[in-house]
Amino acid sequence: MNKKMIFTKEVKIGLVTIISMVLLYFGINYLKGINLFKPANHYFVSFTNIEGITVSSPVYVEGFKVGLVRNIFYDYTTTNKITVEIRLEDAMKINKGSYVIVRNSLLGGAELHIKLNKYVEDYLTSGESIEGRMEEDMMASVQEKILPGVEALLPKLDTILTGLQRIVNHPALTESLVHIERTTGSLESSARELDQLLANDVPVIVSNLKTISSDFTEVSSNLKSLDISTTIRLVNTTLKNVEATTNKLNSSDNSLGLLLNDKALYDNLTNTMDSANKLLIDLKENPKRYVHFSVF
Repeated sequence: MNKKMIFTKEVKIGLVTIISMVLLYFGINYLKGINLFKPANHYFVSFTNIEGITVSSPVYVEGFKVGLVRNIFYDYTTTNKITVEIRLEDAMKINKGSYVIVRNSLLGGAELHIKLNKYVEDYLTSGESIEGRMEEDMMASVQEKILPGVEALLPKLDTILTGLQRIVNHPALTESLVHIERTTGSLESSARELDQLLANDVPVIVSNLKTISSDFTEVSSNLKSLDISTTIRLVNTTLKNVEATTNKLNSSDNSLGLLLNDKALYDNLTNTMDSANKLLIDLKENPKRYVHFSVF
């Protein structure tokens, strides 16, 4: 039989169709991120709700991507049971007691995160099942935990805003702001005066202080040049002489001492002065008694 007759037109079309389907299958899986030629392990995870999970959803371990969702099965024999087949890299080992959680993102979609049980060294084999858990929905948590607190806080906020509005509209606040503005103007004026003082008067004061300091230095040098010890000796000698003179005046062994300390002499002098005074008075009143004229 002729070889050309074996590869008829129909056979060629069939071969092209098969090759196209194979390439399409591998191409679709490749676009999904599934490498059929790379060794991998398959595990099954059961959930009650897989909202956001689709085929090719990523699978992470501690934030590192280790696989993809390979397939999703719904168990029609019961309710609330959905099995997810995940395909992990061949080197990725799952400890017994580990579990998988579904984590929804705020931008939509969901991811699977494997929480490894690092306290055991026994590993699951490919094809075994892993426990699936649902992570608490962030929006549900906000709605259940935060919104009630916000609702309870709203009346208080309304009261606070009303109080703030009253304070803002109170005339005393406007008056206080006016006083603050005036005080600020006074401080600005004081600052200008202080600048003028520092610029004009302070240099003069500093110059005067320098002059006084130089004068004190000169006086100090003059005092240093004086013979203080000789002066003190002269003063001491003078004081001793004064003391000796005072002692002699208080003593009765000299004329001045007798004159100052003899009471009888004082009394005699007093009597003598009194008699002289009487004599002068009598002389004034009776001059003829003491003066005589003779006429020849």
